[in-house]
Amino acid sequence: MTIASQTNILDSALDARGILRLTLNDEKRRNALSEAMLNRLLEAIHAAGDDPEVRVVILASRGPAFCAGHDLKELTAARAEGDGGRAYFTKIMALCASVMQAIVACPKPVIAEVRGVATAAGCQLIATCDLAVAEDGARFGTPGVHIGLFCSTPMVALSRNVSHKHAMEMLLTGDMIAAPRAVEMGLVNKAVPEAELSATTEEMAAKIAAKSTMTLATGKSAFYRQAEMGLAEAYNYAAQVMVDNMLTHDAEEGIGAFIEKRHPQWQDK
Repeated sequence: MTIASQTNILDSALDARGILRLTLNDEKRRNALSEAMLNRLLEAIHAAGDDPEVRVVILASRGPAFCAGHDLKELTAARAEGDGGRAYFTKIMALCASVMQAIVACPKPVIAEVRGVATAAGCQLIATCDLAVAEDGARFGTPGVHIGLFCSTPMVALSRNVSHKHAMEMLLTGDMIAAPRAVEMGLVNKAVPEAELSATTEEMAAKIAAKSTMTLATGKSAFYRQAEMGLAEAYNYAAQVMVDNMLTHDAEEGIGAFIEKRHPQWQDK
């Protein structure tokens, strides 16, 4: 049975396996990260992290575009303000950064399911997710340079997912890249025929959902923290995480189940 609710521009559906599907649903604006969309996403990601029924999050979309980035018409309208839009621009960039950081901080793995085009902050959104599966026809880009606006905030997520040379190529040329190339660069995990996209993403999500949520939360947090450390600091930190993890119920149960050749019974603690 699926429990579903609709919040206009962001749909939410949680199934019996604990897989939460969040669907960008603002086709008229090509699922742009408007102020309203950013607020909905931030609320939904925080709620998913706090909900014990949620084990994995899939971030999907409706329409021909996964996400076209920031709503440029909304941003342009703010230029009419007395400060030329500075306060509003600052607010939106801070809000977007909060959404991206919330995805990284969320204890539940987040998988992007990509149909269509993902540009600028839309590409940033995919790079921020823990995993990404795209349909063969999907395309990705950071085209801000074409309109005099370097994709500086998308650069943060992009440069942490692909090599610096690949990131700079996308940022400096603004060229779109196809899904197979995105796989080669490490921006997405795999590209599949459009007809197989949802099934492939669901299969990946179900595999992860069957694991201990405590173990997943421990590992996700440790992965992002150690990535910003020096080698010695990272090993010291990861060793302590491993020790603490070994002392948990689910580690004891999982190791015991492996030795006894049975399926583990997780208690998510």
